Amino acid sequence: MRRGISIAAAVTVVALTASACGGSGSGSSGGPKDPADISGTITYWDTSDAATEAPTHKALVKQFEAKYPKIKVNYQNVPFTDIEQKFKSAAKSGKGAPDVVRTDVGLMAEYASLGYIAPLDGTAALRDVADFASVPMNTAKYQGKTYGVPSVTDTLGLLYNKKLLKEAGIAGPPSTWDEFIADAKTIKEKTGAYGTYLNPDSYFLLPLLYSNGADLADPSGKKIRINDDAAVKALTTAKKINDEASMKVDFANAYQNMQAAFKNGKVAMLIQGPWSVGDALTGSAYKGDEGNLGFAPVPAGAGGKAQAPTGGHNLTVYQGSRNLDAGYLFTQFMTSTKSQIAIAKGTGTLPTRKSAYTSEVTADAKIAGFQPILERTARVRVALPQVGSLFTPLAQNYVKILQGDESVKAGLDTTAEDFQKLLPGYSIG
Repeated sequence: MRRGISIAAAVTVVALTASACGGSGSGSSGGPKDPADISGTITYWDTSDAATEAPTHKALVKQFEAKYPKIKVNYQNVPFTDIEQKFKSAAKSGKGAPDVVRTDVGLMAEYASLGYIAPLDGTAALRDVADFASVPMNTAKYQGKTYGVPSVTDTLGLLYNKKLLKEAGIAGPPSTWDEFIADAKTIKEKTGAYGTYLNPDSYFLLPLLYSNGADLADPSGKKIRINDDAAVKALTTAKKINDEASMKVDFANAYQNMQAAFKNGKVAMLIQGPWSVGDALTGSAYKGDEGNLGFAPVPAGAGGKAQAPTGGHNLTVYQGSRNLDAGYLFTQFMTSTKSQIAIAKGTGTLPTRKSAYTSEVTADAKIAGFQPILERTARVRVALPQVGSLFTPLAQNYVKILQGDESVKAGLDTTAEDFQKLLPGYSIG
């Protein structure tokens, strides 16, 4: 991951800006053009799952081309795991970058800081902005400008096995982490199933950090916060969950084992996202009995507030595109209410437009289950260009804490020192 703007990158940004100002249909007039006058070819890099989601996106591309016959879209499906390095390499060199790219919300600040994606305020890409849910819309902003248009969104919630909770005599899902731990113990005692399976990935630690008033860093004060008192409280709770409430974690294959145990009824509660629901419903605990799967917000912490990170994807336009207007128009089309409804129905992902939550869309149980969770608990991650890099040292030290190789405070102090190497000018504490 890049840590900042190097001299070479700065030169590249200047070159990209210059190239974006020339050529036919460049959008240099300062405002949206008449769509009928826009022509040319654009390349779109889509990161949706090639087998299960891409067909829906391809169908929308065909509809766009039918509506705007002067514009040709070169659709390319790029694996999610490859897109970051592939796009940054192409954008830095100025060769081979797409005109429009489906971007993980966690990469917005980095791409914007490097000048790789165009600000979209005042362009045709942004239409009916008030219709977007506020949290997904905020993932597209960096330093006061809008660099993307929200396409799909998600967050973490609490998935639970209703029958196991009922068998344990528990009336409903826990609302605090203390209740979560107590309920997990009761479930094990009364049913034999484990209460939960702690995911040791650092992204899944965020609900515990947020709900205890902690965060990774504070950009406004240029302070690293991962080892402050609130973070220590959050990690102490995570360690307690691991030691007292969780099925034994296989750190080498945690996600796969966690998911398998939950869908087959060996674990009663999980902190998970909507992407996992389809797989969960194939397990013996829910197949043929989908109503047994419950949805709830993540528990609240010491601060009394439940919060979880916002995920999902925004459509972004490459700053160096030679056909910006076509890219803006395509972005607008793919994020319209009609397109978002089609994507939700075709892929089961959650829309970002309020108007896209029609009765047809919310007939999908996971969309209906996660919509109120999004509205109640989702929050934007800290907008730092280096935010993606921070998860690596956090994950390494988090595992050491959970395994008992480091104390909570020592592990977080080490993490803070690692963060300081990635965040020049930031102080600890």
